Amino acid sequence: MGNAQEKPPGGGGGGGGGVAGSARSTAAGTGTRTGAGGSREDLQGHGAPGQKVANGSAADTSYLDAPAGALPPHLARLKNEGNHLFKHGQFGDALQKYGQAIDGCAEEVDSPEDLCILYSNRAACYLKDGNSTDCIQDCSALELQPFSLKPLLRRAMAYESLERYRKAYVDYKTVLQIDTGVQAAHDSVHITKLLIEQDGPEWRDKLPGIPVVPLSIQQQHRQKPVSVELAQARAARAAHEERRKEAHFTLLKQEGNSLVRKGLSQEALEKYSECLRIKPDECSVYTNRAICLLKLNRFEEAKQDCDSALQLDPSNKKAFYRRALAFKGLKDYLSASSDLQEVLQLDPKVREAEQELEVVTGLLRQSLMDN
Repeated sequence: MGNAQEKPPGGGGGGGGGVAGSARSTAAGTGTRTGAGGSREDLQGHGAPGQKVANGSAADTSYLDAPAGALPPHLARLKNEGNHLFKHGQFGDALQKYGQAIDGCAEEVDSPEDLCILYSNRAACYLKDGNSTDCIQDCSALELQPFSLKPLLRRAMAYESLERYRKAYVDYKTVLQIDTGVQAAHDSVHITKLLIEQDGPEWRDKLPGIPVVPLSIQQQHRQKPVSVELAQARAARAAHEERRKEAHFTLLKQEGNSLVRKGLSQEALEKYSECLRIKPDECSVYTNRAICLLKLNRFEEAKQDCDSALQLDPSNKKAFYRRALAFKGLKDYLSASSDLQEVLQLDPKVREAEQELEVVTGLLRQSLMDN
């Protein structure tokens, strides 16, 4: 507590979006509003209030005077200062500012929405400081604004940290009714496993009731403008997830290729199948998995994988060649011959296709004679 510690301009490691309060740095964002109720504070590039910059002049503190909903100027200033302190990782000092604003709001302002935001922001400070009990207490803001997303999300995280998994589960599920895009709520699926371990197969029967979020609340949330910080955070998370998936896909494919070279077809097939769960439109994985299926004499499945590859790339030589081998295994020599001729039409230099065509032609002739 006490005075805010000095930080270099733009420094600190706070919530990344004003009062971005979730322990997982998710959709909890700032508690401030945009639009008619007041402009959202731009807290980028400022040091702690009253700090001197490198050239000796005072840092710009004009952001403290930005409007904040229906709060009068002196309370808006406290809230803006709390947001700034939070952003710079000074959670204890931010907590004090929000507390002063809450006390003043209770005496002077009849604005449940603004009071709810202040409680929610202070709850974020408690959560960051590891004080889950007081975080839950401050999420009593939900009495002011039922089904307010940020207090719900912060309370869910606080319950989870206290291992009160039933209540955490209910709050996460309620959050997802309001906004299915909240990644922190999706990441909570492990709680289901914990509840099964804790309560057994009948764990659902022991849950508190999950409230039904009115459709009007869901529509109001969808119509709210998305802040720049929140949009940037979502884009960054999406880009990170895409990079993670790409890296995992590349690793699985490399492992599959290595297993094929070692003759471990079943193991390689499993790796390629995982690849396709990540990127179901990757042509080369279908042709690679077809190799494994051919070696395992699973000719119909190999043919289906080649069909999928050819839908993605109609002139794929490998897909035609491997489908020909699948047709050969299915004793459909005419179709095999047709696919091999397609390979040679695409590339007359494919020696394996020439040799295989000779074999298939002989088998076709023999089958006709036998019939």
